[in-house]
Amino acid sequence: MLSLVFLCSRRLVSDHGSLRRSLPLIPEELYPILFRAAFLDEKTLVLQDLVQRWPLSVLSLQRLVAGDGGHHHIQERASKLCVQSVILGVMAYLREKLARQREGRPLRKQQLRLLDMTGGHDDGLERSPDSVSLWSRTVTLAKSCIDIARGQCEETARGRKEEEEAPAPGSVCVEVRVDLFVNSTSYSVLREALLVGAHGPLRLQCRDLRAEELSLRSTAELLELLNPATLRQIDLRFNNLGLPGLNALLPYMTRFSHLQSLKLPYSNIDVRRLSPDAEEAMQNVASQISQMPELKELNLGSSRLSGRLQQLLGGRRTPLESLELAFCSLLPADLHYLSRSVHVSSLKKLDLSGNNLSGVLLQPFLQLVASASSVLLYLDVMECKLSDSALALVTPVLRRCCYLRYLGLFCNPLSAQGLRTLLRSCLHLSDLQLVIYPLPAECYLGSAPYSAPDSDIIHNKAAEIEAEVQEALVQAQRTDMVWTADMVMYRPPEYLSS
Repeated sequence: MLSLVFLCSRRLVSDHGSLRRSLPLIPEELYPILFRAAFLDEKTLVLQDLVQRWPLSVLSLQRLVAGDGGHHHIQERASKLCVQSVILGVMAYLREKLARQREGRPLRKQQLRLLDMTGGHDDGLERSPDSVSLWSRTVTLAKSCIDIARGQCEETARGRKEEEEAPAPGSVCVEVRVDLFVNSTSYSVLREALLVGAHGPLRLQCRDLRAEELSLRSTAELLELLNPATLRQIDLRFNNLGLPGLNALLPYMTRFSHLQSLKLPYSNIDVRRLSPDAEEAMQNVASQISQMPELKELNLGSSRLSGRLQQLLGGRRTPLESLELAFCSLLPADLHYLSRSVHVSSLKKLDLSGNNLSGVLLQPFLQLVASASSVLLYLDVMECKLSDSALALVTPVLRRCCYLRYLGLFCNPLSAQGLRTLLRSCLHLSDLQLVIYPLPAECYLGSAPYSAPDSDIIHNKAAEIEAEVQEALVQAQRTDMVWTADMVMYRPPEYLSS
């Protein structure tokens, strides 16, 4: 239920002119709730004015939009214009402060020091024309850093000579804590922003970095420019690193003392049939991974790691909490190692998608899940060739995972009866929130397995299955749990954001 103060704030921000005239009289404790009202109602001019006069040292976008309820996700509610208005407000704030500094006028005692724009992980693309993606936010912020740094240099050159007394450099600045998404298109502008912004008025401080399709050299240069004290996650995708490239980059990554998550999917790493030089590189990679004391999450998806998990992870003294090994061509020895390793008692997220768990991996898989059952929160086994007979062995182990929140089973060859059995087995898991299930084989008739269900017959059968599942959830009074076959709208949760 909305509070009376919030409803009054909504009314106030609806009249931009009145609010602007009233800003000098508004107590600073009302700024956050006015900001939230303006953001959610997309009052962009009001947002810009509020930010320009922001009386507090910190402006956290995610926290302000969520409010006391904490349930609004920034990516769901943030329009492109609102985010741009916040950035424009900070730019206006800085220009005003810099002008005061040049003219020798006193600055306000309380000044904005930190703009926190972290949160709202996405796939890098706008979901609608009005939404803002991580990529576009990165580019906008980078251009803003460059623009205000250039403007400051031009003003300094015009207004003062070098021998004249000037205010100490950097006395007016705002740090922007942000998650960055960079690819070959945006690399140059981000690199320039990090260079000029290191001592400029607007300074980017990266929390989570995602880089796609960058060369080895560009990736290394980018990592060198980031603050080692602030980076929490490195996510490098489609960069074709291979084992030599990964071996070259890891020394740059060990600089980040607070790195918690390292994601290296689709890096074209193949550890089978290694040459002597490649064996040495492999050992170096394992050594570097062991030198990341704060690391909790590791994603090596789509790398061929057959039989090498113990070599890669055995040197770590601190356990991993999230391990993503999708399509890694794992062998029984890999799962046997995990089930008795230091990691298993801390393993909250496990992704084994794309590994064939129906044959020789089935028993090691059951042993691994059983060993991790007391802590496991997220289990992803999509496209693992789990049939009804295999599921009959898996479900008793799943019932032991009493804290499980997410289960991914999409694209496994289950029948409608197998799906019913799975549903009954999961109903008593009180913490289970999301299950992504496969459409049963009956839905496809004579179509190719898991082809797009585009015929009316397939649509109708899929709708029947969905209705049956929803009815079962209602009867069991478990409507709090989402069961879906939609991989677009519902996605596995990010471990660090959970």
